[in-house]
Amino acid sequence: MKKALPVGIENFEDIVKSGYYYVDKTMLIKELLDLKGKVNLFTRPRRFGKTLNLSMLHYFFEDTGDAKKNEENQSLFQGFKIMEQGEKYTQHMGEYLVIDLTLKSAKQPTFESSYEKMKRAIADEFHRHQYILANEKLNEEDKRLFQKIADRKAEYDDYSGALEFLSKCLYEATGKKTVILIDEYDVPLENAYFRGFYEQMTDFIRSLFESALKTNHYLQFAVITGCLRISKESIFTGLNHVNMISILDKKYSEHFGFTEQEVIQMMSYYEVESRFSTMKEWYDGYLFGDTEVYNPWSVIKFLYDLYSDVNAFPHPYWINTSSNDIIKDLITRADRETKGQIETLLGGGILEIQVYEEVTYEDVYRNGENLWNFLYFTGYLTKESEYFEESSIFLRSRIPNIEVKTIYQNTILNWLKAAIKKEDFHDLYMAMEEGDARRMTDILNGQLFRTISFYDSAENFYHGFLTGILSQSENYLVKSNRESGNGRSDLMVKSPSLRGRAFVVEVKVSDSVDDLENDAKKALKQIYDKRYMEELRAEGYKKVDCYGIAFFRKDCEVWFGEG
Repeated sequence: MKKALPVGIENFEDIVKSGYYYVDKTMLIKELLDLKGKVNLFTRPRRFGKTLNLSMLHYFFEDTGDAKKNEENQSLFQGFKIMEQGEKYTQHMGEYLVIDLTLKSAKQPTFESSYEKMKRAIADEFHRHQYILANEKLNEEDKRLFQKIADRKAEYDDYSGALEFLSKCLYEATGKKTVILIDEYDVPLENAYFRGFYEQMTDFIRSLFESALKTNHYLQFAVITGCLRISKESIFTGLNHVNMISILDKKYSEHFGFTEQEVIQMMSYYEVESRFSTMKEWYDGYLFGDTEVYNPWSVIKFLYDLYSDVNAFPHPYWINTSSNDIIKDLITRADRETKGQIETLLGGGILEIQVYEEVTYEDVYRNGENLWNFLYFTGYLTKESEYFEESSIFLRSRIPNIEVKTIYQNTILNWLKAAIKKEDFHDLYMAMEEGDARRMTDILNGQLFRTISFYDSAENFYHGFLTGILSQSENYLVKSNRESGNGRSDLMVKSPSLRGRAFVVEVKVSDSVDDLENDAKKALKQIYDKRYMEELRAEGYKKVDCYGIAFFRKDCEVWFGEG
């Protein structure tokens, strides 16, 4: 039996004790100890192993106060790379008190509900350390406040300073400094921005962090993870000692996400190496520092499917793991220049962007560069290369892989459908009924000019575009035959009444604008040659007209023929 794949398992102890397959990332511990950063902020896209890595740090560094439990925790690391590095590193095992806080539950509709979730998370961590209340070194006043926070009965200011207070109590009770681990620090901030209470949330998170990280004499070191690097002025005011480690940095580059060698080893273990090229096309493409990185969530999910069926199809697994609001907003707000840039990226092209690593959510729409930076740091774009010019870093960026491209395409199609529903296509239906191919051409060209297209899957895009428009009429039913593959026309448009009108539509995609007219004629000829009208006639329709429509990027040509 092969080891099970850790789909959705983010606890290091669970993975090791339950015998899941684990890609060894314990050398993160060595790099943290070597570089001696006091406060380390790691920003990586969602589902790139941040939570699991924090869990691994927790089990390595924590002194639980129970010798047997400490031994159990240390045994979790047997056979992993960190244990081969010598006593310089292993002497830190079980040496510190750990405060472990995740803010991912603070994604709520109001500030009040978000704050309550954060209070609960903080209170749970106080409960985890409640054993120190029996320690005589703590004074009675601190014990009372400790209990109030644990019972979620304390005041706002007590919770905003709770991490510093807890580390003080832990030090006074045990004489040991604390390691503070904060996961998903930006989730409440992103949520608050989209929900409309960003300033309130920023004030609370800033207070929480300042007290815990700025002048906390009881802190050994801290590791914070998130998806985005929020500006120091916004959150990390005065924290000049914070090491901001983004996907641009060469340090720590191989610890989040899977390297190609790690993916090859996994595929070999599960005996599915034959699907490596598909794995690479769909889930590779990221460059963290100078390290080539695969999306670990998607790799594990695809391997899970491959292990039961080596011929399984790939899927965009990552699309459902995080909010795609930023992509939706990008497309909804896109002006003509931005639409052109999106089309360049979807066509496999490169977009040059200047790097702004420290922005706020409020800045995101102030200029295009901020928006593209957000997409880069959240994993929707990747670095092809970088260069330095006039004191600034510039990236040549692109869409990383097929999986991410499908997120753009699906979002665009959904936006397109929503936009089409708001339009009145009465003139188009009238032109169609009158056999006015020139008027239809003008109307469709006007729609194409305003939309975003992607050309490597053009037939499906144009088919969906046309289906969406024609489906707006209350007087006609639209039947798409594209998926049936049984020798039918692309579209059939028909009145609910057999006494009404019916139309056959065939779509072609041209290789150049000069081919449009010929291709529209070919589409029309195909309708006649293959007698697509017969199906409608067999149903009882007397009046069946035919349209051949050819597309090339933002242009189309419509040809009409009587049935």
